[in-house]
Amino acid sequence: MSNYLESMTKQFAYYQMLGDKAMKQVTPEQLFWMYNPESNSIAIIVKHLWGNMVSRWTDFLTADGEKSWRDREAEFDNDLASADDLWQKWEEGWQALFTALNALTEADLEQIIYIRNQGHTVMEAINRQVAHYAYHVGQIVFLARMIAGSQWQSLSIPRGQSDAFNTQKFTQPKQRGHFTDEFLAPKKEDTP
Repeated sequence: MSNYLESMTKQFAYYQMLGDKAMKQVTPEQLFWMYNPESNSIAIIVKHLWGNMVSRWTDFLTADGEKSWRDREAEFDNDLASADDLWQKWEEGWQALFTALNALTEADLEQIIYIRNQGHTVMEAINRQVAHYAYHVGQIVFLARMIAGSQWQSLSIPRGQSDAFNTQKFTQPKQRGHFTDEFLAPKKEDTP
């Protein structure tokens, strides 16, 4: 249990990073592309994630996760004004999540909270949300991959490189770590 909150924080950060990197591979206009009128654009998925995150994580321990002010149906309207608005909502949602998550302690994990009047332990609620966000980030990655086509830069092990990746991994000694560590660690080109 002592590593649970740290592990889940890394897991959420990993999904945020995947979404960031996927969305940056398409043009601002392509963020609003829809396969057909019944499908979701990347922008709609971001708007839905934002609405869910702000509702679920605001007053996380003290109020129902489905806030009365949330308009879930409107989250599925493709009406964001610009890519800047999309990025603002994306960041605002993740900020709400990380602010609440960083305030939790191990002692909070068995506390009961409610989502639509259904009781969850804090741990169950976190697990529910990570699964939900992974599902939608996967949709964002899939759409961005489809839109980017041959310009796509892989977010994991590129095709044809599995053997080389595994060979490199198995040349290292066994070690304990979180699978996201290598993805979330600052790269040399990211540091000043």
